[in-house]
Amino acid sequence: MHPFRLAARTELDRIRAEGRYRSFTPLRKHADRFPLFTLERDGVARTITVWSSNDYLAMGIHPVVIAAATEAARTMGAGAGGTRNIAGTSHLHDALEAELAALHGKGAALLFTSGYVANQAALTTILRSLPDWHVFSDRKNHASMIAGIKGAQATVHVFAHNDLGDLERRLRAAPPAAPKLIAFESVYSMDADIAPIAAICDLAERYGAMTYLDEVHAVGLYGPNGGGVAERDGVAHRLDLIEGTLAKGFGCHGGYVAGDAEVIDWLRSTASGFIFTTSLPPTTVAAALASVRHVRGDAARRAALFERAGRLKSVLAAAGVPVLPSPSHIVPVHVGEAACCREVSRRLLEEFAIYATPINYPTVPRGQERLRLTPTPLHTDAMMEALAAALRAVLPAGLAVAA
Repeated sequence: MHPFRLAARTELDRIRAEGRYRSFTPLRKHADRFPLFTLERDGVARTITVWSSNDYLAMGIHPVVIAAATEAARTMGAGAGGTRNIAGTSHLHDALEAELAALHGKGAALLFTSGYVANQAALTTILRSLPDWHVFSDRKNHASMIAGIKGAQATVHVFAHNDLGDLERRLRAAPPAAPKLIAFESVYSMDADIAPIAAICDLAERYGAMTYLDEVHAVGLYGPNGGGVAERDGVAHRLDLIEGTLAKGFGCHGGYVAGDAEVIDWLRSTASGFIFTTSLPPTTVAAALASVRHVRGDAARRAALFERAGRLKSVLAAAGVPVLPSPSHIVPVHVGEAACCREVSRRLLEEFAIYATPINYPTVPRGQERLRLTPTPLHTDAMMEALAAALRAVLPAGLAVAA
């Protein structure tokens, strides 16, 4: 056996032994019944209530979004047919980039094929532009940000999560003349907490650092127009670059970076993750454009999301379910051991027709395994009561009443 295959088999055996093996559940989504899906196994179909979708506002099934995608497919076909530089740019791409720039109050925006690619390509490209970059990265930054930072040869300083004191100590110790970049997120999707954006901007200005904010779990949801936490807090203008996604709050697909027009133009001309990949298909871009335009004016939908999230937290807490503290729309439930977390998720699905994804290492540290629940405006009180009762039944004894 080739050494690589042996190494892969050994690693898979270890992952299985630790209860971290990833199994995918093929669910059929229904545009007219979301968040109800269908699970088919052995010829038997069951209706499943999904509690782990990142389609936070249920925009993926909104009629205006579906209509836009359908019309684009009918008139423009399925695929873009090339990179942005080779026949892959349409009027829809230009319009969506303009809409996203306006959403964040920036001079320009640039589309990427996913949020992961946007982070990886933008950060690597920026941090390769000068020989002596110092980048300050929050310890709980997403894997895509870490990949982008590692793709360059910058000096990396990892500061304690949302710890302004630790960040300032590291900024102060760095060479004063060196170019600096602070990379962080607004809403951290696993801990469900929110960064102190204004205070980080204060430090950036004090020490001459650029700021790069990942808003993927906040765009569409926060702020009067859905511009994210930075818009909600009135600090978007203080951030150099804002990265976002079209795959969560907007319910579609793709990622983007917004910022100063000259910087975005430079990324467009130099980021290989943008230049050398096929453009997003017109169906996806049309759907995303319709979604962004709708969401910007739909404050009621955002209000409904946060009302539902607050309601779910209250229902679970009243049932004694160990909900982790969350100032955001994400509701994490502590379990604390990988195999147990997977078993809880399995029993919810098999016994109660409830889908809640187990979150294990390396996504979260060992011992902090959890279920990550994401209520939408379409989750009902009855669904929440059923979820609370199911969790009471499947969580280990003593855990369900632990704070």
